Amino acid sequence: MKPANRTFIISGGCSGLGLATAKNLHADGGYVALLDINAEAGEKAVKDFGSRAKFFEVDVRDSDSIAKAIEGTVQWVKQTGMEIGGLIPAAGVGFPAKVEFFIATIFTVQSILINVQLIDGRTGKPTPMDSIDFVLNVNLRGTIDLIRQTLPHMINVKPLPPDGERGVIIMVASSAAFDGQPGQVSYAASKGGVASLTLPLSRDLARYGIRAVTIAPALFESAMTARMGDKVRKSLERVMEFPVRAGKPEEFASLARQIVENGMLNGTVVRLDGAMRMPSKM
Repeated sequence: MKPANRTFIISGGCSGLGLATAKNLHADGGYVALLDINAEAGEKAVKDFGSRAKFFEVDVRDSDSIAKAIEGTVQWVKQTGMEIGGLIPAAGVGFPAKVEFFIATIFTVQSILINVQLIDGRTGKPTPMDSIDFVLNVNLRGTIDLIRQTLPHMINVKPLPPDGERGVIIMVASSAAFDGQPGQVSYAASKGGVASLTLPLSRDLARYGIRAVTIAPALFESAMTARMGDKVRKSLERVMEFPVRAGKPEEFASLARQIVENGMLNGTVVRLDGAMRMPSKM
């Protein structure tokens, strides 16, 4: 399937990997529905993209918020005549926090760092479930909910020759799904869930001609990694094979584009990590 004259729904589409993917698909004539919690970034993205882009303010933890965005996208598709070709749930948060005394950070889609203490070393009390739910609800539940609400519209798309393909779902996991570090229990669980649902989802959707593929990136350039201290960055570089650097959003976008175009990519998780394996200790 070619991106041209197809509409792609991208959550987290106004920053990072989601925005890079939107740019790649848009550059080849694709239409992009950008779902993001950051309205300011959304307005800027639409201004940059022009008429082949539409922004919807969405919190993927909120089913009603997703429903309004999907309905708005469907109405936009009716106006443009460019049917839905793909869904890319790229909204995500990171939550490094050990299940012991540890001051951690959560990096949200709004580019805000929030300090969280998982267990108080003085009292031994566990972290509130709200902190764990936050990560699971964005990364896993939000992904499933967005897919669930988009599928009724994707299955009604006119199938493309020669295989009868209707579209593709490209999910985002992480290398933490396979080799999560200390402090990544919630994050690894959320991304591991995304990786695990890839094959059964592709089997469920085979009858409709819809593919499901997941990309599992390692360390990539982002606003969060730009805030890393030299010690953390050097620790990560020591376990990099080749290339010895963080991945670039454009490299993620290039793979996403290949998944859109290559019909044989289905039901699999593709690690995008330069052979990097995250260490158990920094």
